[in-house]
Amino acid sequence: MNFKNYYYYFQNALTPKFCDEVIEYGKLQQEQIALTGNQLGKKLNKKTIKDLKKERNSNIAWLNDRWIYKEIQPFIHEANKLAGWNFDWDFSESCQFTKYKLNQFYNWHCDSFEEPYNMPDDLNLHGKIRKLSVTCSLSPPEDYKGGELEFDFRNKKTNIKNVKKCKEILPRGSVVVFPSFLWHRVKPVTKGVRYSLVIWNLGYPYK
Repeated sequence: MNFKNYYYYFQNALTPKFCDEVIEYGKLQQEQIALTGNQLGKKLNKKTIKDLKKERNSNIAWLNDRWIYKEIQPFIHEANKLAGWNFDWDFSESCQFTKYKLNQFYNWHCDSFEEPYNMPDDLNLHGKIRKLSVTCSLSPPEDYKGGELEFDFRNKKTNIKNVKKCKEILPRGSVVVFPSFLWHRVKPVTKGVRYSLVIWNLGYPYK
């Protein structure tokens, strides 16, 4: 699928005060190892953790607070319109507060799954797919090195990679919105700690 805009950004959109509050609040939550889609539901043992850390190595906590959604969702709606995607979506999943420490990273992946959610007990999720992903930069750029967000606009027919660094996310408080099927990665942090917030936004499958 080709787009005029593969991602849309708002630099310095979130205030330093908001970023600080999210970081401090996130630190108070129960921290866990970040999983990939292939690891969900599997028992974590030494082998699965070793395999996991070849693809993804970071620590996360889950946030579901209205004050966070209230601040970020308007940017998702605006990006969806201004980028020309106009995807129908109506629900945001839990916010993923992520901490990337020294040498931590997330290899190439996309956020969408092959099938819609099959969760009849949760009508907010059941039958829906991830359509729009949003990443928010919470850390001042001087607090870390590395950890670059990169996109791959590869042409699947020729399998030629077309990698672009998303430099627009570097200023603190910047918000980047992109279709959830877009391939992306976070390169290893080489110094300091990088904090970010990720939210996946759902709707019924494309018609």
